[in-house]
Amino acid sequence: MLVPKSRRKVFTGVMLTRVESIFSELMSKWEGSLVEFNGEADHVHLLIQYNPQTQLSKLINNLKTVSSRYLRKEFPDQVNKYYSKKVFWTGGYFIASCGGVTVEQLKEYVQSQDRPD
Repeated sequence: MLVPKSRRKVFTGVMLTRVESIFSELMSKWEGSLVEFNGEADHVHLLIQYNPQTQLSKLINNLKTVSSRYLRKEFPDQVNKYYSKKVFWTGGYFIASCGGVTVEQLKEYVQSQDRPD
C-alpha cells in the first residue's frame, strides 16, 4: 500500500488508471508483474510478483519516484492543488507477504477498494 503525502485525497479515477499503467510498465522492467491494482482517493493497493533477487526497497522507491514525476507532469492542476513541494508520496510504505492467503483472496481485497470515478 502506498499513500500520498499527508494522506490527501488527491487521486481521481483517471489518475489511478494512469498510476496502474505506470506501475505495470515499471514492474516489467524489474522482471516482475503487477498482478492487481486498485485505490481510493487517498491511497493505492498493489499486488505484485517480483524476482526474489530484487531489493524491495529499491523497487518501491522506483515506483514512487517515477510515478510522482509522471503524475506531476500529466496532472499538474490536480497535484498542485494539494502539494506545492516536489514530494508526492509519503516516505514509507506497507508491504505484507501472502502466506496463508490465496492470491485470489488478495485480488478480491484489492478489487474491493472504493475507487473514485
